[in-house]
Amino acid sequence: MPMNVAAKIARPEDVGLSSARLAAIPDYFGSYVAKGKVAGISTLVARHGEIAHFETIGQRDSESGLPLERDSIFRIYSMTKPITSLALMMLYEEGHFQLNHAVSRYIPEFKGLRVWAGGTHEKYETKPAAREMTIRDLLTHTSGLTYGFMPGHPVAKLYRQRGIDGAATGDITLKEMVARLAELPLLFSPGEQWNYSVSTDVCGYLVEVLSGRPLDEFLASRIFAPLGMNDTGFHVPKEKLGRFTTNYEKDFRTRAVRAIDRGDETSVYARPRKFLSGGGGLVSTMTDYWRFCQMILDGGVFEGTRLVSPKTIEFMSLNHLPGGKTMKEMSTAAFSELAGDGAGFGLGFQVILDPAEAQAVGSVGNLSWGGAASTYFWIDPEEDLVAILMTQLMPSSTYPLRPQLQQLVYAAIEE
Repeated sequence: MPMNVAAKIARPEDVGLSSARLAAIPDYFGSYVAKGKVAGISTLVARHGEIAHFETIGQRDSESGLPLERDSIFRIYSMTKPITSLALMMLYEEGHFQLNHAVSRYIPEFKGLRVWAGGTHEKYETKPAAREMTIRDLLTHTSGLTYGFMPGHPVAKLYRQRGIDGAATGDITLKEMVARLAELPLLFSPGEQWNYSVSTDVCGYLVEVLSGRPLDEFLASRIFAPLGMNDTGFHVPKEKLGRFTTNYEKDFRTRAVRAIDRGDETSVYARPRKFLSGGGGLVSTMTDYWRFCQMILDGGVFEGTRLVSPKTIEFMSLNHLPGGKTMKEMSTAAFSELAGDGAGFGLGFQVILDPAEAQAVGSVGNLSWGGAASTYFWIDPEEDLVAILMTQLMPSSTYPLRPQLQQLVYAAIEE
């Protein structure tokens, strides 16, 4: 299949942006590359459906000196979540379920889940959940599930012991992961708190149950092929490994940056994976992910191909947290890919409710999320704008790349 690289970049002034100010973006992030903080960074800004800025800086592998290019392939980790959420909502449109349906209606193992009531990971007590987990709880991370890498709570340690590790989960299927989850206590009764979790991996399994197809096949046929996302999937085929980036990690104790997954045949992504992580398993390119974002911005359609109704996108973009609360008000853990101040959560992504409270220039209704390797996107319906940042550095909290990109992009708006 042909690579998806935008051949035409619009003149920024034609879409109400300043060329000079957009040029400040690579200048700014170039300092990160020059100082060795990241190997390379790619940034894209589109407005009124046209890409007006698309720059790459640095290398896709700093040891070999191979340049980062427009068609480079990145691990997008949790930027997989909006895609899986959309897949589930496509099945919602077809009448397969209601959002208030109990998850156990489709995953019988989830019937009678119990809640942590104290103790240690070796010996603990549980209590009955106040109510059953619903599909909306999964889509909004209010399910009571968690992540194994979360610090401090014994339930997270139980996840690690059972090999439930999000996108890094080993050689098991989604069905096997769900069976293991069913044996462990929830952190809290569904709907009571917001906690970043494997909820979207369970959504991926629901896509399989409801469609009768493996998650990778469903995403490829229903989303990637229609949108022309030719380089997006759960692994990197051999013929594309020459475009794959290397992933790095910064050790906060030694301050050293080291490669943790090379962009070659040694990568865990260089072969098909048994565990299809709907919460963090995909790789993609800048242009592929822009196509997805542009489809969301345009109400479910891209280049004449409609995936979902504009009403479905509108519905997904509302704050679905109980009582209209913010993520911060409901959050039970320190970790989230994005801060929860002034933000609610829709069906698959963060929704800005109050830019002043969020302490970031932007618009009410902005949709966004990020990935563990410091990737990020946001969609601004009010300004008809999409912006994407891709790099490969873990953890995502290492540098404030995301708010910095927002500052630079909004500074470029002229009309």
